Amino acid sequence: MIETPDSVWESLRLEASKLCDQEPQMGEFLEQHVLNHYSLSEALVFCLASQIQHSSISLDVITQVFLEVLQSEPQIIFDSCLDLKAYVERDAACDKLLMPLVYFKGFKALQVQRISHRLWNQGRHFLALFLQSQVAAKFAVDIHPGASLGSGIMLDHATGLVIGETTVIGDDVSILHSVTLGGVGSESGDRHPKIGSGVLISAGAKVLGNVCIGKGAKIGAGSLVIDSVEPYSTVVGVPAKVVGENKNEMPALEMNQHFQIISPC
Repeated sequence: MIETPDSVWESLRLEASKLCDQEPQMGEFLEQHVLNHYSLSEALVFCLASQIQHSSISLDVITQVFLEVLQSEPQIIFDSCLDLKAYVERDAACDKLLMPLVYFKGFKALQVQRISHRLWNQGRHFLALFLQSQVAAKFAVDIHPGASLGSGIMLDHATGLVIGETTVIGDDVSILHSVTLGGVGSESGDRHPKIGSGVLISAGAKVLGNVCIGKGAKIGAGSLVIDSVEPYSTVVGVPAKVVGENKNEMPALEMNQHFQIISPC
């Protein structure tokens, strides 16, 4: 079982080395992104910074900021490892740790948000918002640096994802593309959803306002959720209504978007 940054790094290097032999044309790319680095932290920073650099802020400057944050907040790397593992375990199209690290914009957006969240909490709001802006422009994923995110999160495809400032997301959550975790107006303060552990939010769902989505809940594709959802419930529709229960399962881990309708009494 992959649990530590060192073991994840060892697996990543092994995957990269094998791919260099199988696909020699990818050798320089894999060296640049993985094999030329000495740790997961270094490789992660390069994979992130190289894509969100700006013409007026050099790659070296962004790299230094990222490395400083990771040194001061080592938990980010542990969370990143759990995120990588989540992709391999839950995404049928992902069979290598390398794939989210070098290709998947959902994973990259999530890791930049972890870094920008640290900056936000340090009061470095303008820099954190710059990173949010770059991720939105490059990846079409908009996650406010104020949002609090757990670990083992998978953002599948992620295009069009919006997560608001006071959103809180628990551990082992799976969220698909075009999801909005937003507010309901111009109110200030605590105004965004609270997502429990193990929740699955399917493609195109909109969860609005300071509502609570209970542990192990499942939200159907295209649903509009404006009220809190009980743990282990399945909701679908516009507005969303309870249509089933998950019997203490963690739907985020299964990625099963079907639902069992509750039989009438």
